[in-house]
Amino acid sequence: MLTSLDPHLALYAIPLVAIWTVYLGMRRRREGRNRTARAEAIEAGLTEPASLHPRIDPVRCLGCGACARACPEGDILGLINGKAVLVEPTSCIGHGACKAACPTGAISLVFGSETRGVELPRVGPDFQTNVPGLFIAGELGGMGLIRNAIEQGRQAIESVRRLDGIGRPDALDVVIVGGGPAGFSASLAALAGKLRFLTFEQDTFGGTVAHYPRGKLVMTAPATLPLIGRVRFREVSKEKLLSFWQEAAGKTGLQIRYGERVDAVQRTPSGFVVRTAHGSYACRAVVLAIGRRGTPRKLEVPGEEQPKVVYRLVDPEQYQGKHVLVVGGGDSALEAAASIAEQPGTVVGLSYRGEAFGRAKPKNRARIEEAAQLGTLTVMLGSKVSAIGCEDVRLDWREREISIRNDAVIVCAGGILPTPFLKSMGIDVETKYGTA
Repeated sequence: MLTSLDPHLALYAIPLVAIWTVYLGMRRRREGRNRTARAEAIEAGLTEPASLHPRIDPVRCLGCGACARACPEGDILGLINGKAVLVEPTSCIGHGACKAACPTGAISLVFGSETRGVELPRVGPDFQTNVPGLFIAGELGGMGLIRNAIEQGRQAIESVRRLDGIGRPDALDVVIVGGGPAGFSASLAALAGKLRFLTFEQDTFGGTVAHYPRGKLVMTAPATLPLIGRVRFREVSKEKLLSFWQEAAGKTGLQIRYGERVDAVQRTPSGFVVRTAHGSYACRAVVLAIGRRGTPRKLEVPGEEQPKVVYRLVDPEQYQGKHVLVVGGGDSALEAAASIAEQPGTVVGLSYRGEAFGRAKPKNRARIEEAAQLGTLTVMLGSKVSAIGCEDVRLDWREREISIRNDAVIVCAGGILPTPFLKSMGIDVETKYGTA
């Protein structure tokens, strides 16, 4: 009975089948790329996100891909076997856009995993720790996104303003520790609220951001700065962002004490005493915005105190024509070595105590292999720096000590987390194993 309708149905069915066939083909290719990226991450041991990240319930996941499309960082999420998975876990920095985009609520945001815990200070909704009057904002609380750090710095100061004892003539209202995104925002908020405050940054302007590699994109979402208003950057280089911050500081008259490290924070009956190398400061409240990296891990070898030894790469061009040794086996070390090796006239060595770069991303290992093949980089696996001289570096390598000419050493060995510093103040630190 439907024979007479078949030609009409065919007019609709054939294009639909063609479209469906093309869609399935594209989906299979995307899934193939996801499988490859996921396998490379597993092979390299890059399976543990460093910060806040999505946990996906496969039962509730529809496989619609909305989470992957919403992620501003690229191919962090992808579909495999019709379900969303973390394809490149270590590249996730905790935007949370995936959770908001999921139509079925299949995504929750968590810290750590069942096999790798993440230590975090216990912080309340008002950013106050278990120590009354002591607040934490930004990366130290587990949120690595600049936008979040800016917002948390502002909100922490709002909480400070509600404390009893603000406005006492014999003490500062608040001391802010750290001059990065959270500390800068908190300082502007304190200025806007007419609080009596001091801000200390042990390093230079911009905190950790100032030490990112030249040209690195550091912001992917707009944010609001006190006294300044909406910052409408979506993707901006660290240079442009720091220039904007410098201009904001100039407009508002904000003063931050750079190069002054906070050594201790002690409780008193009426608040705190913050001690630095330059003095002691009584205050009602403290906002810690110091980041999670803490103090760079050192090699603890003779000669390491020399100015030519640094702990992060800022600008590869400054090493043109020099003999440079990079120490480390992670992504930061490989990126630094490869970038410097591209500069004219450089002689670059990469020293790592391990026998393989198992913690680095495949693309960074590929860059190192290419540079080594071109002869612009010498890779010294299984080596260890024993001493740093004025014009050379001595290493133990292949069961013998060697000496190589050297103008600069860049140590990329990670950092010492500030957990002991937090505990010295009485702050509770808990380990998260895949929980919120």
